[in-house]
Parts: sequence; C-alpha cells; structure tokens
Amino acid sequence: TKVWPHGDYPLIKVGIMELNQNPANYFAEVEQAAFDPSNRVPGVSYSPDKMLQGRLFSYADAHRYRLGVNYQSLQVNQPKAANVNTYHRDGFMRYDGNFGNSVVYEPNSFGGPIENLTFKEPPLKISGDADRYNQPRVDADFIQPGNLFRLMTPEEQDRLIQNLVNSLKTVPKFIQERMVKHFFKANSNWGERVSTELGIEALPTIST
Repeated sequence: TKVWPHGDYPLIKVGIMELNQNPANYFAEVEQAAFDPSNRVPGVSYSPDKMLQGRLFSYADAHRYRLGVNYQSLQVNQPKAANVNTYHRDGFMRYDGNFGNSVVYEPNSFGGPIENLTFKEPPLKISGDADRYNQPRVDADFIQPGNLFRLMTPEEQDRLIQNLVNSLKTVPKFIQERMVKHFFKANSNWGERVSTELGIEALPTIST
C-alpha cells in the first residue's frame, strides 16, 4: 500500500472525527462492522485505479459471505442520519419488517422511491488504448519505505530494527540476506544496521 505524497497533494481538512468512547459490545460493534469503499457521501466518486475498482466489488462481496446478505441492516452498519429508501428485499436473516407490502420495482405507481439523478456517477474523461501490459520493474517501490524510515525518530528506528532482527534471527541465512538487500534499496542505513545485527558481512547478488 502506498500513500499520496503530501508535497504533491496537500491535505485538505474536511472535518473532525472524534473518538470518545470504547465499544460497549465488541461483537456487535466491531466484529460485525462492515466497511466498504463503495459506501460514499454524495460528491465523491471513483478513479479508474485497478485496485480500487476491484475493492469496490470485493468488500461488499466479502461482507455478504461473512455476515449475510442483510449485513447493512445490522445496527452497526445502518445509516445514522438518513432514511433508507431502497428496493432491497428478502434474503437470509431479514429480521425487520422487510418493508411490508410495498412494491419491489421501479418505476411504479405507488409512491415508491425514485432515483435522484443529482447523485449519478459523473462522467470520466478517458483517452488512449486499454490493453494488458507488463508493468516495468523499477525500484520506485522502495522510495516510500525509505521515506518512512527517514521520517522516523531515532527511537522509532531502533524499535523497527530490533523487531526486524528478532524475527529474522529464526529464518535461514539466505532469507536474511534477501531481506537485507531489500532494506538497502530503501535506505542504506536501514540495511547496514540490520545486516550488522544479524552478522551478515557481505551480500551476494540476489535476484529480487
């Protein structure tokens, strides 16, 4: 997972999220919680990023498998400040009134909810050819880990190094060497400190 560089994309304050209490019931409020990037407020849309597009489907699909098709009716997942106007009906573990005898199709002649085109997906300008291609292998994947290491305080770096060394001590030497090479690509000091703690004197050429 990578982050958008704040130097290129400065943070914009949109509000304050206040965490002021712990869950009263861990199962009901934590284990049954279903977060999904396809749940969004009006005015926010999606980029064509492949990872995001996959998650827009997979998160809800995983929740249906884990919690059932009516996972959005669970108290922890219900809208808090809006009335639900939907034609979603039936399904396993439907424990409310299932919208009574209201119709389940749209448009209809019985005053059911209608689509608000104000919130439709905005147009997305795309040009060029869509095709499969191999992403060129470059060492750009190591830039952000290196930046994160440089942002750490000396104490945080010490804890990171010690945690890595404690874990790597139990694996074969060739795995240690392979990992140290990755650390060197991110930051030379990072690699040197881990290799010293592990007693690795010279690193052979390893295919990564």
